Amino acid sequence: MLIRSTWTLTTNETAVLPRPYGLELVKVLHEKLGLVLGSEVIPSVTFSGLNGCCSRSGDFLSFHPEEFYQLSLSGLEEKAAKAIASLDLSDSLAFLGARFNLINREDETTSYEQLYTKLVAEEPEPVRQFALQFLSSTSFSQQRTHLPLPVPALMFRSWLEKWNNFAPVYLGGDELVSYLSSTIRVKRHRIQTRTFQLHRGYITGFTGDVKLQVSYKVEPLLANVANLLINYASFSGTGVKTRLGMGQTDVDLEN
Repeated sequence: MLIRSTWTLTTNETAVLPRPYGLELVKVLHEKLGLVLGSEVIPSVTFSGLNGCCSRSGDFLSFHPEEFYQLSLSGLEEKAAKAIASLDLSDSLAFLGARFNLINREDETTSYEQLYTKLVAEEPEPVRQFALQFLSSTSFSQQRTHLPLPVPALMFRSWLEKWNNFAPVYLGGDELVSYLSSTIRVKRHRIQTRTFQLHRGYITGFTGDVKLQVSYKVEPLLANVANLLINYASFSGTGVKTRLGMGQTDVDLEN
């Protein structure tokens, strides 16, 4: 089972939170889910933080009553997905002295088997262009530093690692990543760097829009595997620290 649940929130008055509020919020949510935060090498839950328009002043963020905010949780394996599906946040969410009203919830559910069957096994006509939107700061681990750029090899390695860890269908390893990164290019992007504040220190990432182009020389099967992994990104997130709010990814298909 796979699930991505998205709540729309508002606040009655300006809510002021420290920039690294995400760690406290994700702790609150994991407690409600009955899951242990940080117990897995590859996280089975991805978390978006509060996406929406907020203002920054020093080490604090202000969330305003006239704005709408979105919070997403994704479960990448059965236990996490069922916990998210059953999560009842009632009509409000309170943490660090702030209170947000929950006005809507939308669930997207599927399974690894359904995704694989629909996008690969049934041999659909390959999709050759993809529009990705990175909603929260996205970065990739590079030895002792981080790279805030949408490099195809790093994106596909991130998605493939989680797929192979949780899915019943193994897709391949480094050879697959090498092939896809050599035949899929960034056609266009509009990105900006954005720092993600941790409890101690920060990571520089990027947000914005990225369009990927699959070469027409790529055989249909492998083009469909690329399609599968890119679709999976909306559940798995992209890059590092997805359990803390980084790497939230939306995907649109363009034929």
